[in-house]
Amino acid sequence: MEVESLRNSDGSQFVPHDFYPEFSWDTTPLYYMFGDKSRLLSPEQVEFIAARTGFLCIEKSHGMGKLGVAELGAKHEAAAFKEVNPDIKVLFYFNAAYAWPYTSYNKDFTNERIDTKPELKKFLLNHPKTGKLADRYGAFCFDVLNPDFRDWWVDTVAKGVSESGCDGAFIDQMHGNSDLRKDKRVEIEKAMGDMMGALKKKLGADKILLANNAYADNAKHVFPVSDAIMFENYASAKASKESLLDEWGEMLRNAKAGKISVFRLGVDGTGRKNIKPNMPELSKEKAEFALACYLIGAQPYSYFMYSWGWKLGTGALVDYPEFQKPLGPPKGAYQRTTPDGWEFTRDFEHASVWVNTESREANITWK
Repeated sequence: MEVESLRNSDGSQFVPHDFYPEFSWDTTPLYYMFGDKSRLLSPEQVEFIAARTGFLCIEKSHGMGKLGVAELGAKHEAAAFKEVNPDIKVLFYFNAAYAWPYTSYNKDFTNERIDTKPELKKFLLNHPKTGKLADRYGAFCFDVLNPDFRDWWVDTVAKGVSESGCDGAFIDQMHGNSDLRKDKRVEIEKAMGDMMGALKKKLGADKILLANNAYADNAKHVFPVSDAIMFENYASAKASKESLLDEWGEMLRNAKAGKISVFRLGVDGTGRKNIKPNMPELSKEKAEFALACYLIGAQPYSYFMYSWGWKLGTGALVDYPEFQKPLGPPKGAYQRTTPDGWEFTRDFEHASVWVNTESREANITWK
């Protein structure tokens, strides 16, 4: 890629690593992340996704219904994608805070089995009020302050990446369950950084470590050891005008540090508790605003993800034609129309972008 195409918006140069995914401004650079607990992708679905991205993650329970455990689902899909595109980068999902029992490595973290595995039970947190095992969204909570747990977790994630044939790991939840032990927040943040740093070392220099939401202050020790950062924006409140402005700044920070950004935006006006029945159609109506929000802050090796959830049926198989239109590199940084206003513009070789993040309006003029 030409040097000019890897200029950050402040004029500095982005320096990628050899193990990074392919990147191009030819069309909108996309990242995909999806899972279906009950099934695997069809060959046609693999072709559909592989035609749109060279960078993706297989979600935490994908393929269990067919293959029994999630790492086999990831292995199956990684092989299928690499048959279509040998250069595609596929990430293995694992959680740093919640013990989802979907892989063979985690299968004993259930109410039915955990008492038979005391060596694993000691890795879990009790709720400070009940004294019973803490539970979030149906999953037990890991104790990141336990050094034996951290060793087990690092070995387990590295094993999952290796056995699934993936190119790295997507690690979810950087908070270390600090809300259950607020008095130990500082120690927990440090332990999370130590654990993620150990994982990066264990994975090896040629594997990608993507940390979800590691731009946040509670992940300040995770940021330096990560190759990539996701801006998840899982709820409407996370995509406020103030939040978007902050994230554009964080994307530049990532780029100046040579890190990948994944800017994920949900369908505007919806959150995980506010899903409408006509989501595929609504997502198409709202796509221009989401894409404009990405393009205003995009840097080299910034990827866009658009969905209304994390399942296969929440956007991964929807065709958004504007994402395939010729884009070309940005001609400079975004411009803010007035110092305190919420209108922003930016020009690309084949597109002019305007967005008002207060009124939630956008217009992309394709040239």
